[in-house]
Amino acid sequence: MFELGFLGLVITGVIVLFALIVGVIVLKFFGIWLRANVAGAPVTWKNLIAMFLRKVPNSLIVDSRITAMKAGLGITTDQLEAHYLSGGDVSQVVLSLIAASKAKIALDFDRACAIDLAVKGTGKTVLEAVRTSINPRVIDCPGMQAQGKDKIDAVAGDGIQVRARARVTVRTNLDRFVGGATEETIIARVGEGIVTSIGSAKSYKTVLENPDDISRVVLQKGLDSGTAFEILSIDIADIDVGDNVGAKLQEEQAEADKKIAQARAEVRRAAAVAIEQEMSARTQEMRAKVVEAEAQVPLAMAEAFRSGNLGIMDYARYKNITADTEMRQNIAGSDKPADENS
Repeated sequence: MFELGFLGLVITGVIVLFALIVGVIVLKFFGIWLRANVAGAPVTWKNLIAMFLRKVPNSLIVDSRITAMKAGLGITTDQLEAHYLSGGDVSQVVLSLIAASKAKIALDFDRACAIDLAVKGTGKTVLEAVRTSINPRVIDCPGMQAQGKDKIDAVAGDGIQVRARARVTVRTNLDRFVGGATEETIIARVGEGIVTSIGSAKSYKTVLENPDDISRVVLQKGLDSGTAFEILSIDIADIDVGDNVGAKLQEEQAEADKKIAQARAEVRRAAAVAIEQEMSARTQEMRAKVVEAEAQVPLAMAEAFRSGNLGIMDYARYKNITADTEMRQNIAGSDKPADENS
């Protein structure tokens, strides 16, 4: 009898505990369950409990599914849970699907999730991508990353610098959004196209007269290939004339040529000075030889007197000739001997 009473107490305790657990679950999830069923997006108690155990915010999942069902999108709670667990933004995905559906843009749930995960951490959202696909956006070229530059500089064929600023109208291409290049690539390609177009012009006047030629040439290059965008138009917002780069280059080249010529002339001058110094040294050497030879004259005359080859009359005539030569030099105004004037 005692054992039956104890067993009854245990069974009663289990029933009360079970009822308590069920009551807590009902109190916790009844509001969400009721809201989902009333909104036409029913969810089972099993799914609610499973989401709770997986630490998935069931309120976010249920509300997102209600929003999708009201917009006519058949999305299950399992799909939303899977995207949340993968680190995605469930609300942004649902809103982007609704926006694409209203705009008649082909976008399924898997692609929306892929785009959402691709833009994670970039400051952008999948909803922004869809909105840009619906309403094109304008990108300035050069962009904000070009610090200190508000225009693209290029040089025409006549050497005149032309500075231009473009505005690129783009639309998101959802088919290429995942894995496609970003808007920085668009800006770089457009800038390159502008430089090429201006550089191929024969004169800056041609560029100023027909700035639309730049847009046409750039658009023909297919700059949006491999990017996440489709270029709709390229408009030249501002264009003006810069410096005469060709003249500056010629001036710098002339200055460089002048310095080279001066350096070569300095080399020649140094060589001439060296030759002059060498000739001066040789002149001094020759003068020394002359002086040495003249010193031999008295010795030769003395030897001639001793040997009888020179008489006193011959010596007298030599002295007369020397005196006559000195007189002529004095009359001519020269105080130097004839050997020094030579």
